[in-house]
Amino acid sequence: MSSTKSRKEVLTDKLYYPIRIAILLSVVFLFIPNLNPARICGMINKNMSLFTSGISYSTLTAEFGRAFRKGWVDEASMQLLFGGAMAMCLGIVGFGISGCMSLGNLKFKKVGNIIGTIGCVIELAGMGGIYMAYTQVAQTTKPGKVEPIFPSGLWLILIITVLILVVSIIQMFLFPKLKKGTKFEMPTKFRLFLMLMPFLALVAVFAYLPLWGWRYAFFDYKVGDTISMKNFVGFKWFTELFENPATVRDIVRVLKNTLAMSGLGIATSWLPMAFAIFLSEIKNVKFRRFVQTFTTVPNFISWVLVYSIAFCIFSTDGFVSSILVNLGIWKEGVNMLMSGDHVWLKMLGWGLWKGIGWSAIIYIAAISGIDQQLYEAATVDGAGRFQRMWHITVPGLIPTFCVLLLMSIANILSNGMDQYLVFENATNQNAIMVLDLYVYKLGIGKGAIPLSTVIGMVKSIVSVTLLFAANGVSKLIRGESIV
Repeated sequence: MSSTKSRKEVLTDKLYYPIRIAILLSVVFLFIPNLNPARICGMINKNMSLFTSGISYSTLTAEFGRAFRKGWVDEASMQLLFGGAMAMCLGIVGFGISGCMSLGNLKFKKVGNIIGTIGCVIELAGMGGIYMAYTQVAQTTKPGKVEPIFPSGLWLILIITVLILVVSIIQMFLFPKLKKGTKFEMPTKFRLFLMLMPFLALVAVFAYLPLWGWRYAFFDYKVGDTISMKNFVGFKWFTELFENPATVRDIVRVLKNTLAMSGLGIATSWLPMAFAIFLSEIKNVKFRRFVQTFTTVPNFISWVLVYSIAFCIFSTDGFVSSILVNLGIWKEGVNMLMSGDHVWLKMLGWGLWKGIGWSAIIYIAAISGIDQQLYEAATVDGAGRFQRMWHITVPGLIPTFCVLLLMSIANILSNGMDQYLVFENATNQNAIMVLDLYVYKLGIGKGAIPLSTVIGMVKSIVSVTLLFAANGVSKLIRGESIV
């Protein structure tokens, strides 16, 4: 009997591998627009995922105003579609909970299987609702306007759901009976993994899933077109990047600005560390907290508001200009923002004002981790305040500084876009145009999506290369690495 039970346990454990893969796929499909089973007609945005379809009715029906008024589509059909999409989202949430609970003991697994089975039922009900909505939309009097489409992704998700349902039911029969008093237990390594998983999911959705957009670099794509082999051009845009003289001139100019501003940022990257050291030396706790709060708050102000502040101070009728005119130093007001002189230093200054307090937080945390006995011993040996800072605090912060420096070097081509977009004007355009802003204007402004995608790809590859190069140099010099 014990051998039979052992075989059942082995079989149930093996069955968890396909079910976990199926759950993972269903979660991924939740965010892929091409597999959205709720896209039952051409009036629904083709870039909408099942997740968006199930949480936002207004987004789902954004293009249906005229169709509702003319009676081409019944609003009840779209409400049914929205309900079906929402049910499918809830079912996939049940899958995810079931997959997480499968990492625990037998009691966890049994409860997880029940939740997974319920999730499958909800998922199938949602699919039924979507299919009913499709049949109603397909009966429209204006098929040319509505463009009914049977969602091909529905079959794929149906297969995955049926697989999860069948395996869950089989496992319920294979599970041995629970002993009385059995508690929910899970190994520590799995608990830690589940705590980390939401952050991994965010990274996957916002950092790796957008890489799917790199495919635009290989097509002659224009906004509103579809991607197919008809507009496939291979490496045309890669060669265009280096063969077109105008593009090469723009890239050289933009790279000069980008490297200059990033270089200034790296050259002044020690300022947050110095600020944190001097801040920690303030003995008056209330004053120290005030300074830290006052210097940290600007980080949470958007660059649009920062520009508004700059405009109020440095515009023609601004605070500084008005004072200088009233004192007779200037005859008339001058708009100091409308100038192409020293743009790099101006951007550096605004960046430091906005971010130095926030950047110092990590150094303040590192200072609190330094052994206080070192300071006491140095004081006994006669070391002064600056000697303690130089010989104890600074060496204790060097590892943190090196890690942040490596990250800065890796992101040397990524200055961000917001700051330069709001401060840009006709007089400083040539000096303020950084790579991220150039890609934005090229892709969104001019509609050159493929070329801007190529530039973004090259930037990512260069950044990864610089990260590993800087890491190698750090390992060679300091004997430590972060990668």
